[in-house]
Amino acid sequence: MSSILDIDLDYFRLVTHPLRRFEKLLEWAGMPIAFIVENHHKALARWKDRVRRGTLAIPSHILHIDEHHDMMDQRANANIANFMYHAMRTWPQCRVHWLTERPIVDSPRFWLDEDVWESFSQRFTVSPHRPRGWPKPDLVSVCSSPGFLSESLRQSLLEVARRW
Repeated sequence: MSSILDIDLDYFRLVTHPLRRFEKLLEWAGMPIAFIVENHHKALARWKDRVRRGTLAIPSHILHIDEHHDMMDQRANANIANFMYHAMRTWPQCRVHWLTERPIVDSPRFWLDEDVWESFSQRFTVSPHRPRGWPKPDLVSVCSSPGFLSESLRQSLLEVARRW
């Protein structure tokens, strides 16, 4: 089993001292960023590919740092709005913690079928803090989310990412 640190740069749009917060997350991770994607669902494809190739064990934990929960529909194809739904469906033992500074008003339960949410809710938590004892990551991925934050902040955060 493995742990993924999944960081969407749009998270930093609403936080105080975004560059320092990003650096602190990367310091906690203690490992380099494996890859950066523009659209979040592309990270899922890369995680799945690494599991298929045997370079990443099946994830048991995903720390999802994002402004959005990314479970906004159950469409058959993964997209930027539903890729976390697909991750939880693909790996039914995986726990997901959505770390968000200011949770948006909605919840995955508004978007998912009742039976799906009932199953997922046992493995899904949300708060502005990393849960105590959450495992350090075996893989760090970053989504740059163009259009979801100012280009100047995005470029500054990507510069921090390049140093890692």
